[in-house]
Amino acid sequence: MSNPPPDAESEQPDLSRAWRVLAITSFASFAAALDASIMFVAFPDIRSTFDDVSTAQLSWVINSYNIVFAALLVPAGQFADRIGRKRAFFTGIAIFTLSSAVAGAAVSPGMLIGARVVQAAGAALLFPAALALVLREFPRSKRATAVGVFGAAAGLAAAIGPSFGSLLIEASSWRLAFYINLPIGAIVIALGARVLVESREADAPRVPDFLGIGLLISGIGSLALAVVQGSEWGWADARTLVAFAAAAVLIPLFVLRSDRAANPVLDLTLFRNHNFRIANLATLTFVVAFSAMFFGLILFLTTTWRYSTVQAGLLMTPGPVIAAFVAVGAGRLIDRIGHRPLMVPGGIIYAIGGAWMFFGIGAEREILTVWLPAILFAGIGIGLVLPALASAAAHGLPEHRFAVGGAVNAAFRQIGFVMGVAIVVALLGSPDDPDSLLDSFDRIFVLLIVGGLATAAIVALLDTRPAAAESAPAVTAREAVSDG
Repeated sequence: MSNPPPDAESEQPDLSRAWRVLAITSFASFAAALDASIMFVAFPDIRSTFDDVSTAQLSWVINSYNIVFAALLVPAGQFADRIGRKRAFFTGIAIFTLSSAVAGAAVSPGMLIGARVVQAAGAALLFPAALALVLREFPRSKRATAVGVFGAAAGLAAAIGPSFGSLLIEASSWRLAFYINLPIGAIVIALGARVLVESREADAPRVPDFLGIGLLISGIGSLALAVVQGSEWGWADARTLVAFAAAAVLIPLFVLRSDRAANPVLDLTLFRNHNFRIANLATLTFVVAFSAMFFGLILFLTTTWRYSTVQAGLLMTPGPVIAAFVAVGAGRLIDRIGHRPLMVPGGIIYAIGGAWMFFGIGAEREILTVWLPAILFAGIGIGLVLPALASAAAHGLPEHRFAVGGAVNAAFRQIGFVMGVAIVVALLGSPDDPDSLLDSFDRIFVLLIVGGLATAAIVALLDTRPAAAESAPAVTAREAVSDG
C-alpha cells in the first residue's frame, strides 16, 4: 500500500520525517541547480577548449539540456506516478550522475552536448518525483514553506555555483564541474534509501505521448535555433526563416496534439485552474529575464570588464546568496498572506536591479556604487519571485496532480531558460568593437527591466490567500492516492 497523504483526516503528518524527505530531495535539487549555475560560469572555459566552434553553436551545451528537460518533465511526472515516485527519483539521480561523468570526459562538442541531453533526461525524471514526494509529506498549511526551502536549495546552489564553479575551473578545468555531481549523487541515493517511502497512482498513464514529445522538442528547438543562429546566419537568411516557420507550425501542432491525445505531454485541463495559468505565464516571463541576467552578466564580466572566471564567479555570488535567504522567509510569509503581496514587489525590485545596471554600468569597473547594489536588488527580486512560482502553480491542485502539475511548471521554467540564453546570444551577436559590445549588454539590461515589470503585472492576478485555500473542497486519501 502507498502511504496516505498528510491531508487525510485519519492520519497526522509526521513532520520530522517530512523534513528529512525535504532535506534529501532538496539535496538532489541542489545538485541539478549547481550544475546549471556552474554551466554559466564554465561556458567561457568550454569555449576556449573548443575554440573552433562559434558561441552560437556552443550555446547548445546549455540549450540542449533545457529543451530536453522541458519536453520530458511532464511524461516523467506521469512515469513517476506509474512506477512510483521513490523509484523514479532514484532512477533519475542515477542517470543524472552517470551522464555527468560522460560529460566531464567529453572530447568533442558533440559528445558534450549528447551527454547533456542524457543528463537532462535524468534531471527531468528526478525533479517531479522529488517535488511530489515533498508535497505529499506536508499538510497544506506548511507547503509554501516546504516549497520555499526546496526552492532555496536551488537558490543556494545558484549562490555558491559561480564562486564554487570558478574555483573548480581554476583548480582544474570545466570538466570538474561535471565530476562534482558523482559524490553528490551517491550521497543522495544512500540517504534516500533509508527515508523515502514509495507512493504511486494505479490509474496513471502507461504509455507516454511520443509524438507530443517530438513536437515539443522540435518546436522549441526550432525557435531557439532561429533566435540563436539568426545573428550569425542573418535574419533574412533562408535557414533562419525556415527555423522560424517550423516553430510557427510545430508549436501549435503540439498544443493541438495535447488537446486530443489520450495521454498528452501537456495536460491542458490543468489550465482551467486560474492560479495555475497565471503562475505558469509568470514563470515563463520571469525565467527568460532571469536566465538572460545570469548568462549575460557572466559574459559581461569576462569580456567587457575583463575579469577572470574566478573573479566573475565571486562577483556574481552576492545576488544568489541574498535570493536564497529571502526565499526561505518569503515562503513562511506566503503561508500566511498568499503569494501576491510578495511577488508583485519582487518583480518590481528585480526591474530596479536591471535599471541600475542599464543606467550605471559602463566600460569602467564600478563595484561598490553600481555592481553591488544592482546585483543585490536583482537577488532580492529573485528570492521573492522565483521559488514562489512553483508553490503558486501547485496552489489548489489536488494531491494526485502534484507530480504532473509541478512538471508542467518546471517545463515552462526550462523553456524560459532556453529563450533567455537564446536571446542573449542573439543580442550580443559578434560586435566589432568594445562600444558595440557595451550597447549589446545595455539591450540585455532592458530585457531585465521589462521582464521584472511584466512579471509583477502578471502575478498581480494571483489569488492564493489562505482564506481561498480553506474554502476549497477537501481531497480525500482515496482520491489522492491509490495503489490499485
